[in-house]
Amino acid sequence: MAHPVIHAEIRSTDPDATRTFFSELFGWLYSDGAFPGYTFVETGAEGAIPTAIGPLQGGKDSVLFFIGVEDVEATLARAVELGGTILQPAQQVPGVTFGVFADAQGHAVGVAAN
Repeated sequence: MAHPVIHAEIRSTDPDATRTFFSELFGWLYSDGAFPGYTFVETGAEGAIPTAIGPLQGGKDSVLFFIGVEDVEATLARAVELGGTILQPAQQVPGVTFGVFADAQGHAVGVAAN
């Protein structure tokens, strides 16, 4: 399986201010997401990587990208074997399972599977 970047998101302590900033900077519009305070970005560009802005889900403000995998839990386990740490264990929301790990240098990366 190829492992493309399939999703990106900005996690913010103040998602409304973050949305306002990027709306004024890039003209982005927003539609409702999977849970309160979480919105999907409408960039106006066809084929853009799905991107969202939402509240923190633990941790601190961050920008994440998510890589498509077949098995989120197995990928998180392998990341730990390679010296990484799990920042957000595998969890399911409608239509997707996802998790977040940090590599051995502390870079946060998400993984997701449909």
